[in-house]
Amino acid sequence: MAETSHVLRAQPLLTRPELLSRPDSDLSRDAILAFIEEERAAGREPGRRDIAKAFQLDGGGKIWLKRLLRELELEENGGTGPVKPHSALPAVLLCEVKTRDREGDLIAVPLEWNEADQGEAPKILLERQRDMRRQPKTAAAAAPGVGDHVLLKLTKLRGVEGYQWSGRALKVMGKAKAQVLGIFRALPDGSGRLIPVDKKAQGREAIIPKGQTANAEDGDLVSVSFARESRFGPPQARVRERLGSLKSERAVSLIAIHAHGIPNEFSPATLAEAEAAKPATLAGREDWRALPLITIDPADAKDHDDAVHAAPDDDPDNPGGHIVTVAIADVASYIRPGSALDREALERGNSVYFPDRVVPMLPERISNDLCSLRGGEDRPALAVRLILKADGSKKSHSFHRIMMRSAAKLSYQQTQAAIDGKPDDLTAPIRDSILMPLWAAYGSAARARDARQPLDLDLPERKLVLDANGKVTRVIVPERLAAHRLIEEFMILANVAAAETLEKASSHLIYRCHDEPSLEKMRALGEVLASISIKLPKDGALRPVLFNRILAMIKGSENELLLNEVVLRTQAQAEYVAENYGHFGLNLRRYAHFTSPIRRYADLIVHRALVAALKLGDDGLPKATTLAELREVATRISAAERRAMAAERETTDRLIAHFLADQIGSSFDGRIAGLNRAGLFVKLDGTGADGFIPASTLGADYYRHDERAHALVGDRTGESWRLGDRVHVKLVEAAPVAGALRFELLTEGRPATSDRSGKRSRPALPMGRKQGRPPPKRSGRKR
Repeated sequence: MAETSHVLRAQPLLTRPELLSRPDSDLSRDAILAFIEEERAAGREPGRRDIAKAFQLDGGGKIWLKRLLRELELEENGGTGPVKPHSALPAVLLCEVKTRDREGDLIAVPLEWNEADQGEAPKILLERQRDMRRQPKTAAAAAPGVGDHVLLKLTKLRGVEGYQWSGRALKVMGKAKAQVLGIFRALPDGSGRLIPVDKKAQGREAIIPKGQTANAEDGDLVSVSFARESRFGPPQARVRERLGSLKSERAVSLIAIHAHGIPNEFSPATLAEAEAAKPATLAGREDWRALPLITIDPADAKDHDDAVHAAPDDDPDNPGGHIVTVAIADVASYIRPGSALDREALERGNSVYFPDRVVPMLPERISNDLCSLRGGEDRPALAVRLILKADGSKKSHSFHRIMMRSAAKLSYQQTQAAIDGKPDDLTAPIRDSILMPLWAAYGSAARARDARQPLDLDLPERKLVLDANGKVTRVIVPERLAAHRLIEEFMILANVAAAETLEKASSHLIYRCHDEPSLEKMRALGEVLASISIKLPKDGALRPVLFNRILAMIKGSENELLLNEVVLRTQAQAEYVAENYGHFGLNLRRYAHFTSPIRRYADLIVHRALVAALKLGDDGLPKATTLAELREVATRISAAERRAMAAERETTDRLIAHFLADQIGSSFDGRIAGLNRAGLFVKLDGTGADGFIPASTLGADYYRHDERAHALVGDRTGESWRLGDRVHVKLVEAAPVAGALRFELLTEGRPATSDRSGKRSRPALPMGRKQGRPPPKRSGRKR
């Protein structure tokens, strides 16, 4: 790309009226065009008189304005009508920044553009911000970003492949409205209608006029922008982009991918780097290929980034101790800082796992081939050797850059069966020599974990079983095996060792931190516990053991699942940070993610930091890396993690709604998992599907939300439904595209309580409400 395309300059935009009297002034021309575009963006069509009034033009200025509009071919009806758009792109244009190209430059398109009439929208190359470093730091020179609406001064380009226009940001008008996604349904006359994918927008469809469909086909997932709404009829929209067909459930995850802006296609530069990567050699590495490390993963795993080994420690000073080795794929040897692979991995932040697909952080050439610890193949790894005492506490550890060769690829189920005395052909030869030493070392590590007393939640995770077409056939809760805990405990030990080593070396790193619950959440938990006659201690330091004691008290009771979920909601969200404040849930002072660099960028940073701190190669974290830079990286990857979690959850909801869509009218058992003044949220047994019961359908009463009791209470009858109550419901509506379910309640609520006199007690009335007066009218609620 020609560098000259980024050094085009113009003077700062000024709009002082005294400058507008200069007929040859480029500044005044920009100001007039900017005003016209801003007015159109606000839905107004300015005329010559409107422009003259806005800029306080005198007689000479008005003559100059008339000549300027004529020169620019912005013809208007005798000065009484609105100015008309130029047939070509004007000198100043309101645009939307759509994306970045492979060089990292921002690309914009005109905000208002009808492809049916005008053809493909022109791509406008924005000048790089660094080329405007001498510009004054005003609103006109603010740095635009993807999604911004920005006023651009356009210049015709020559000799720049793929672009005809360059744009300099005069003013950032603000962020574009959130992307509105929906399913396009074609109508016979060439128009269409939009079925929104957002649960909150269900029932609010839009019309897409003929010529505004961007050639979308029936069943396509599309992005739209809305025109000004009419008083009558549904709103009108136009298709901005076709995002793919949703003819089958296999494409349902496309909705979440595009709704959350998850990058799902690698750039050509990234793919080219991945394909050009050569297998790592033994040079500069320790040869550990004789050590029988093994991988233990889910049966359907395609990449294997961690391997383990354990053996008794023969050191007489460590009786009953173990040597545990955790080897992690050496991704840092293939992903160099600043490369195309590195930039895209940072943008993605992590891999995203949907029931029907995976959106990986790295191309398959890296994740499923060069960095996958395949059985019997040489692979580079970063390994930590942990010396554990008999009680499981760590005596010492050391990191090594190695070449390894996995002795076996096992699943959790295979491993557990072998440990339980039921080995198969693959595990039988290695049971006594490899698996049982691992089990013994885990026994010691588990004792140390129990002494540490981390938060011990027991929440079953549902898994969707799909057929070849991506359709859900059943929903299962996989059994939680000791083999899962074995791997998890060894990974935690490795992560702690990485954080300790880097702290000792005074190296910057990215920590995985988890704050203690807020006071507000603890109060809410106390209210829930009080409703089942459990008192939350008010004194003493807040520790995970407090929650463990609560969970132990209700284990085996009808409230067990409810309290596990409530305790989970009480916890803060874990995050990546560059400055450590500890991990509350694990009850650890320092913790970092080291064990999954294939699918988490945080781990790649930790690997690079270890390589640099321990002088294990020249591909470590650059010496110039600052704490501020790592803070920014931590913020970005924390946001990417939250984005992935939301996308995964929404896709699961949509697939389950598809699964239940043909069971309208069927009844199910479930539990009230949440409530507010609008109604009840119910989680079904078995599938774990979430649905809603509007308060207006509960009965012939007005139901008020009692926040302290976590209940909806009838004003007249005193009947109530509380958080955690078991209910029987009927499915009355399913919206698969939005992942929304609506139920009808078949269970009667709790009766009103009675006081000692035998009279039925009524819930306390809100302040200002007199006894006997009817409640205020509220739309959509029965009384």
